[in-house]
Amino acid sequence: MFDYRRIVLHRLATIGPRYLPFADVASDGVPLSRLLRLSLFQVTVGMALVLLVGTLNRVMIVELSVPASLVGTMLALPIIFAPFRALIGFKSDVHKSALGLRRLPYIWKGTLYQFGGFAIMPFALLVLSGYGEAFDAPLWIGYSSAGLSFLLVGAGVHMVQTVGLALATDLVDEADQPKVVGLMYVMLLFGMVLSAIIYGTLLENYSPGRLIQVIQGTAVVTVALNFLAMWKQEARDRVRAQAMAAAPDIAFRDAWAQLMQNAGMLRLLIVIALGTFGFGMADVLLEPYGGEALGLSVASTTKLTALLAGGTLLGFGIASRTLGSGGLPSATSLTGALIGIPGFAAIIFSAYGGGTTAFLVGTLMIGIGAGLFGHSTLTATMRAAPKEKVGLALGAWGSVQASAAGVGMALAGWVRDLIAAMPAGGNGLSVETPYNAVFSMEMAFLVIAVLLIFPLAGRGDLTQATRAAAPTQSNPVEAP
Repeated sequence: MFDYRRIVLHRLATIGPRYLPFADVASDGVPLSRLLRLSLFQVTVGMALVLLVGTLNRVMIVELSVPASLVGTMLALPIIFAPFRALIGFKSDVHKSALGLRRLPYIWKGTLYQFGGFAIMPFALLVLSGYGEAFDAPLWIGYSSAGLSFLLVGAGVHMVQTVGLALATDLVDEADQPKVVGLMYVMLLFGMVLSAIIYGTLLENYSPGRLIQVIQGTAVVTVALNFLAMWKQEARDRVRAQAMAAAPDIAFRDAWAQLMQNAGMLRLLIVIALGTFGFGMADVLLEPYGGEALGLSVASTTKLTALLAGGTLLGFGIASRTLGSGGLPSATSLTGALIGIPGFAAIIFSAYGGGTTAFLVGTLMIGIGAGLFGHSTLTATMRAAPKEKVGLALGAWGSVQASAAGVGMALAGWVRDLIAAMPAGGNGLSVETPYNAVFSMEMAFLVIAVLLIFPLAGRGDLTQATRAAAPTQSNPVEAP
């Protein structure tokens, strides 16, 4: 008789490495199931991004009539913590614990921040919507509470993501560290796609009460998934704890100076900032644009986030194959930026005859370009990082990327509101004009990024790697 159980398990085990980007990083010591369980922290990050940047920004701007400049500022509040991602990564690199733990304490702190923000958010939205007994509550309470909730969720996301990625790199060999980080980002996109579909389905019949239920459910799921992700990923070790206590203290300033000595590191960070401005400013306006300029519903624009994340996932997959076969990160990032420029052109054209089809095509192109660009710059950062400063390097990449994204979202909201408030003769400005002005700015940022990358695409790379030529073991952390 056939052993159907063995056959099925074998097929399931081979599906991942064949079809999931970066899944070949799995080994006997660190199986794919363990890496996928760890990646659940990225799923919660994706849930938070979809809820804040996707659903809530559209609801607050369109349904609750909150000025886009104020919403953009709220979404940009996490930028306060973004520059500290490098410090968080460094602290987790050198953390001293009596239990021998480095990463898990920071992931748990970040989880509590996320839960706290989601716990406050429903009450802020009740005040802003005037729902039920909140009708007579002053609006400033709603605005300030919403800002605090966004700030807490953003701080938690920064901490969980930075330290979680560093923990993932601890589990594998040094040569496989860029691959495992890539796998974590693929799972982030899976989480964004899945949560966007779920949120869109739950909000098909939108009401303030239903939105509050969705937010409360997100808070509970976030804690549960993050706890499951951390379970037995970092073992208690008395020997390692003693080594931590005996290790000399290293100043963050000295570690940062060492990282910046790598040739091309400053140029790489500038390119990351420009590309993030180019792709990230649209995040706060895509869904309101679909609602106001094209008349799409809340459910439809929420599901739009799934299309954007799906395109980014496709870009990650393409970048994985390209870089894995010896392609240069500079050429891959150049291709991503070049795809994003006509993508924004298609979105602008959607309001002038292109319709929903052009809007969807443009959104997909932006996602693909962002995936190519993000993975290539991430790989370049990992290759340039000293082997003992992985957390710091990931934090540096995250600091620049998150800071640029936060400033870009705030700038997008302010530019949209300022143009909308400008006096105009005749019939006034059309509803899509303020949005298209922002999309044009993003095209300009991508053009500048292309000009900086283009001289390197055929003859060099974004950075000069400083890792030792001989592969070394990164002392993976074994679960008990």
